[in-house]
Amino acid sequence: MTAFEVRIGINPLSWMNDDLPSLGGETPPEVALTEGRQIGYAGFELGNKFPREPQALKTLLAQYDLALVSGWYSGRLAERSAEEEIEAVGPHLELLAKNGATVMVYGEVSGTIQGSPVPLFQRPRFFNEAQWERYAERVDKFARYTLSQGVRVAYHHHMGAYVETPADVDQLMRRTSEAVGLLLDTGHITFAGGDPLATLDAHASRICHVHCKDVRPAVVKLARNRDWSFLEAVINGAFTVPGDGAVDFAAVIDRLKQIGYRGWLVVEAEQDPVIAASYEYAEKGYRTLRTLVDAPLAQREAIKEDA
Repeated sequence: MTAFEVRIGINPLSWMNDDLPSLGGETPPEVALTEGRQIGYAGFELGNKFPREPQALKTLLAQYDLALVSGWYSGRLAERSAEEEIEAVGPHLELLAKNGATVMVYGEVSGTIQGSPVPLFQRPRFFNEAQWERYAERVDKFARYTLSQGVRVAYHHHMGAYVETPADVDQLMRRTSEAVGLLLDTGHITFAGGDPLATLDAHASRICHVHCKDVRPAVVKLARNRDWSFLEAVINGAFTVPGDGAVDFAAVIDRLKQIGYRGWLVVEAEQDPVIAASYEYAEKGYRTLRTLVDAPLAQREAIKEDA
């Protein structure tokens, strides 16, 4: 069995939001990088204020002794061919590869409602076998190409998108090859009605990236009952950092240890930094994961109760 080996990184969403730029819009990236490094994070995912030229990004991160974890890519394979996507991904793939990232966060944005004032139940869906097969074939071909360039697709199941629920994840994984890695997002899968442990167990060999996002069940319930959009759910606090919600991160980390996961654990929580102070919450997320990663298994339950 492969030995468990992880680094803890963070997404700049704690300081500035990509889907809703008004949240943290005044915060320069240098603030996030400085504070993240002070807290102890080893790397950052890309944010909307980071350079998109490989050398400029490398120079910026080097100033803070930080690694590039990965970066979100807005894919449209539900509406265009793998060949078109391969052509479109070129600059982003080069940016990741030249800065040492080995996974690409692939988010399907065709028809997505994650940035629109539309209720979550109106998300796009594949309705038949032919639609699933066509999409999976494109994803697989695209993933094989990026892997040939040294970067594995980490497919991000996401609220408001075609692949949202555990059943959607099962469909995509079943229809694609090992070239397609899975990004396990503990917050999104919980919001979608799933269990992070169940998804982890079902697709352990495919998980190549982990977003550690916590959820507030009371807010998720309101979002469902009141037909909120994704952004309304975010603004009202559906997500938070590890240790501040209901996700059992002690169990998640244990299972990742058991399967010998090697890669990044990324703290990611879409929140309003005016309400959820960036440094405070980023530190809480790091401390929660660091303690769980470092602690002997016998101590995990006590840590969970004290968090």
